[in-house]
Amino acid sequence: MIVASLFSGVLCSALKKDAARYYTAIFEAVLLAMSAALIFYCMTTGASVTYPMGEFPAPWGNEIRFGLLESLMAAAFVLILLVSVTAGSRFVRIDIDGTKQNLYYSLVNLLTAALLSMVFTNDIFTGYVFLEILTLTSCGILIVREIGRTTLAAVRYMVLNLLGSGLFLLGVVLLYDVTGQLLMVPMREVLSEMAASGTSLLPLSLSIGILTIGLAIKSGLFPFHFWMPDTYGWATPTSASILSSLVSKAYIFLLMKIYIRAIGPEVMDRIPIRKILFVLGICGMVFGSVSAMRKKSINRMVAFSSASQIGYIYMGIGIGGTAGYTAAIFHILTHALTKSQLFLTTPRLAEVSGGSLLFKNLTGSARRAKTAGFFFLMGSLSMIGVPIFAGFSSKLLFSLAALDSGNEWKMLLTMLALGASSVLSAMYFLRTVLRIYTSGEGGSGRSAAREYAEAAGVTGVSGAEASDADQTEAYEEPEALALENEKPFAPAYLVPMTVLTAANIFLGLFSWVLVDMIEKGLAAFM
Repeated sequence: MIVASLFSGVLCSALKKDAARYYTAIFEAVLLAMSAALIFYCMTTGASVTYPMGEFPAPWGNEIRFGLLESLMAAAFVLILLVSVTAGSRFVRIDIDGTKQNLYYSLVNLLTAALLSMVFTNDIFTGYVFLEILTLTSCGILIVREIGRTTLAAVRYMVLNLLGSGLFLLGVVLLYDVTGQLLMVPMREVLSEMAASGTSLLPLSLSIGILTIGLAIKSGLFPFHFWMPDTYGWATPTSASILSSLVSKAYIFLLMKIYIRAIGPEVMDRIPIRKILFVLGICGMVFGSVSAMRKKSINRMVAFSSASQIGYIYMGIGIGGTAGYTAAIFHILTHALTKSQLFLTTPRLAEVSGGSLLFKNLTGSARRAKTAGFFFLMGSLSMIGVPIFAGFSSKLLFSLAALDSGNEWKMLLTMLALGASSVLSAMYFLRTVLRIYTSGEGGSGRSAAREYAEAAGVTGVSGAEASDADQTEAYEEPEALALENEKPFAPAYLVPMTVLTAANIFLGLFSWVLVDMIEKGLAAFM
């Protein structure tokens, strides 16, 4: 799967734009089938497989490993990639120059290889290598929409991610210096002996802390979440879906894998890092929601809500134990499904509102684009935590994990944070739903080209106007007009969005199926 994704990236660069798009969609479907085969193998045999790459023994060897948990994560990631590529294809054709669309899909395939490698890696240095590939490809799919705001967002995103990568590498070097190992299992054995003897806890805390800060920056944990609005809000919808739903989650999954397989609970229980993550996660839940309430455009509101949801995941890691990690992983999957649905829906609402994402111009947009309005409503209800949706199951699992921890302060803070975040989420998501379903003409009253020019800073607008333009997203008229005869809600959009909605409801009604798989995968993981 990894090698085929690398070759697909090279192949797409030689194809024409439509051929590259069709090839990428078919290839992601093939990867989804292969991931399902891995899940079936692990479920029926109860086994996991470790494959050493090359003939070098520990500590210099490189390994990949698949078990039930890795196979499940790979299947979820590939499913979101498939949905993003198909449902967002219309706006790829609008936002990206036709001569560069094949290169865009080339980057998507290389990003797929990096995601799968971070899921399957069994040594921390290979994790670092593909972490860098993931950073570069993520910047590529962001900057490919050539307007001024995406260039600025991509530069900011790359600077912060390179800072995070540097800290992660420094943490890896320090861990290697302390343990003499890079493979996860041998490293854990050495660290367990050190924890039993009580030696070197200070350098271990420093190493793990630096590594954690690096991945926290890259995944957008509070207070490092400020890059999210521009990154997600100005990317083309396919890129916004991939960056929000998958890239940030891959960093967190790698961190969890290092905590469980490379460091082990013996060490993690003796250093304060999880407690810090617990507090920062709760802060992210609340402050991300507060920031989302203050936004004037729908995409930036959804982007700040991502910061809140990242806080949920880190709170689960901070709770710890099988229950805490299970809740965190379940929420990774829940958020990936829901956030991709929201980011792939908002441009459809803007398309029938004069090309504007401002709330004041979206009035009645769900009445003009009924299908997009319905899908946005389903995603919003899940984010709020309404029963029968996956978001409710996530919050229930976090509550149960806090109760299972046996720590009264964790239980109290978790319940308060869940309550506050749910109320705030309801306020800004229901406000948006009421806005888009309220009768009204909406629209910005200006041409799409005019809003595009202002957003890109072409017309030399004043500071106040620029601030307003910062909340506006529009599409250039020439290519948009070329697509005016295309049905905006064709099966390429309807089918993947229906799949996301069905998966969301399934996880809400039958969450125990996935929870059982996660717990079995964690048991083998540990």
